Amino acid sequence: MSEEQQQADNRARATTDEFRAFVRDGWAPRRPTVTGPSPAAAPAAAHRALISAAYPRQRLIIPAGGLKVRSNDCDYVFRPHTAFAWLTGLGADREPDAVLVLEPVAGADGTDGGHEAVLYFRPLADRDSDEFFADSRYGEFWVGARPSIADIELELGLTARHIDEFPAAASKDAGEVTVRVVRDADLALTAQLDAARVENGAEQEGLKESDAALAHDISHLRMCKDDYEIGQMRAAVAATHHGFDAMVAELATAATVERGERWLEGTFALHARHRGNGVGYDSICAAGDHANTLHWIKNTGEVREGDLVLIDAGVEVDSLFTADVTRTFPVSGTFTDAQREIYDAVYAAQEAGIAAVKPGNKFSDVHAAAIRVIAEHLHAWGLLPDGVSVEDTLDKEHGQYHRRWMVHGTSHHLGLDVHDCALATREEYMDAELRPGMVLTVEPGLYFKSDDLLAPERFRGTGVRIEDDILVTQDGCENLSAGMPRSSADVEAWIARLRTS
Repeated sequence: MSEEQQQADNRARATTDEFRAFVRDGWAPRRPTVTGPSPAAAPAAAHRALISAAYPRQRLIIPAGGLKVRSNDCDYVFRPHTAFAWLTGLGADREPDAVLVLEPVAGADGTDGGHEAVLYFRPLADRDSDEFFADSRYGEFWVGARPSIADIELELGLTARHIDEFPAAASKDAGEVTVRVVRDADLALTAQLDAARVENGAEQEGLKESDAALAHDISHLRMCKDDYEIGQMRAAVAATHHGFDAMVAELATAATVERGERWLEGTFALHARHRGNGVGYDSICAAGDHANTLHWIKNTGEVREGDLVLIDAGVEVDSLFTADVTRTFPVSGTFTDAQREIYDAVYAAQEAGIAAVKPGNKFSDVHAAAIRVIAEHLHAWGLLPDGVSVEDTLDKEHGQYHRRWMVHGTSHHLGLDVHDCALATREEYMDAELRPGMVLTVEPGLYFKSDDLLAPERFRGTGVRIEDDILVTQDGCENLSAGMPRSSADVEAWIARLRTS
């Protein structure tokens, strides 16, 4: 919130002593809101153990981040930083301004004893405080009751303290303990910590590099999901399936209303908010030629009979794990011959990509398998330049003609972020071997813009993408979103079933 907004005083405020005394009395005892450990507590503790082992004797600071102003005095719905969520188990809109500190602990003989996890946050205020009824950002009257310190300790299995104690804890043993912070989680807090670290002898130039190592390791360690995380991914996919079913049932209506793309977007958002925390990213509902704009999130277009509509959407569940699924539907319920020709080519490419998902293969092998099928179809259609073979276009140094119609990569890691583990290096990501527990998308596409004079006229204005969420298993892979029909015939049957049910 800006300084000007903080200084503004245009809200009605109850300030009489008589009212203050009246509003503090007459309340029933609060009922317990936490009755036992969260299912996320044990997995989060295991995650903390991994990062603790990588940074012995160092203080690690992981902020949740703060509320962000949407306009004037209205905030966006809060989402904690991904690193904070992974290391605490807190999701949804939990706890703005909180800071997780992994405090180094000495062993009995003076050796490294690991870390104590301490969560500094703003606990529930007493009812005799002004915050209880007067603070529109944090007060219980305005935003509901927050957990107490005892609640957090029971829920998460770590030490909890008031956020007011954090500054002293962060500067404890200043100059003797290496301090690292996840910098992008809370920029204002990072600036304060930078100043304190420099004051106590740290080199300003080395802080960003030192902190980047911590952020990188947290990101990279998320690549292989544990059983709890895989369960959350299954839940996200199941919720997403419900959302897609609802959109399929609304295709006919979307074709009769203005801005039908938004009708579909809103339908999915309803189910995402009902079954989870919301959407994991801005949904793409792209009808007709809009499907050829890869990140079409305006969703302002009409949905017309005879067109295809490409929908890329995923539900983020309360733990913040998100699905990421794309289907392309014929609005009328049946593909035209040209639409089916493109769709079946993309389906064949996706089948090849999914088949390449298995332990020992490289992440990049998935794209290589899918894009070869794309190149083969483009060659068969006569779209590559004269004399250019499939092998020629796949040459990364002198080819790549196929990318005119398939410009993006085929896969990315998926988890707490829709593009998960993004701070991993190329060697750890693109060139790395696939391992059990990894979850990645496989999403080839073909895009023929309406003004592309090199595309056959029958293809122009048509875009197709098919995307599924794939879990690497011990002996291959599992398509987590396999319950959502993919082949052209099965998609037509899906639409027919839901339109008549």
